[in-house]
Amino acid sequence: MEHQFTRREIMKGMGLATLALGIDGLYASAQGATEGDKPRPLGECKLPPLPYGYDALEPHIDKETLAIHHDKHHAGYVRQFNVAMQKLEEARASGDFSLIKHWSREFAFNGSGHVLHSLYWSNMAPKGEEAKGELLEAIKKSFGGFDRFKKQFISASNAVEASGWGVMGFEPYMGNLVILQAEKHQDLTIWGVFPLLVCDVWEHAYYLKYQNRRSEYVDNFFKIINWPEVERRYGLVKGLRGYR
Repeated sequence: MEHQFTRREIMKGMGLATLALGIDGLYASAQGATEGDKPRPLGECKLPPLPYGYDALEPHIDKETLAIHHDKHHAGYVRQFNVAMQKLEEARASGDFSLIKHWSREFAFNGSGHVLHSLYWSNMAPKGEEAKGELLEAIKKSFGGFDRFKKQFISASNAVEASGWGVMGFEPYMGNLVILQAEKHQDLTIWGVFPLLVCDVWEHAYYLKYQNRRSEYVDNFFKIINWPEVERRYGLVKGLRGYR
């Protein structure tokens, strides 16, 4: 008999995936919890709070942009992700999959938007630091040096068509770090890559301060990268080489 995945199982699986990335609590739900002998109602995905104040990243990212970006845009992805999960659950219950293409797209788009934004907030800090340790050695091995990595990451982020992301991730098949572009939130990715550092290049991330000067925004993004957090994530996934 074919197993029908419940919303609880989907969110539990996502929670385990985010633990591997070191972003615990990204999917807030009552996973496996009970009230007496009955399962508790499944919680919805929640908007994670910013790890710093709205003005903490100034002058590189202004207070107004950060507030709108987090409280409006990210919150919208969370809200629509919950809607998509609910609609898919309803489709499984009713057997009516006439809108499966639409809700699958909504699930991927908004779920990816939620994950990437949560990574984005945590991989920035009021005072940027330098990459070091095993992460720096992996960057040198994968890109031929930190400066080459930086130039490629900035170039890739600036060249994203329309809206999307610049991404540095760990590719477990070869054990290398890679730089990807993501159009929207989910296109042009490689299956299995764990995102470690992401730069949001949707216009809502920078337009109030930088207008159409995306390259200036990306240059300044490097001044507030939270490299210890990126290194922590790398430490969690660098040993995942079981795909061979």
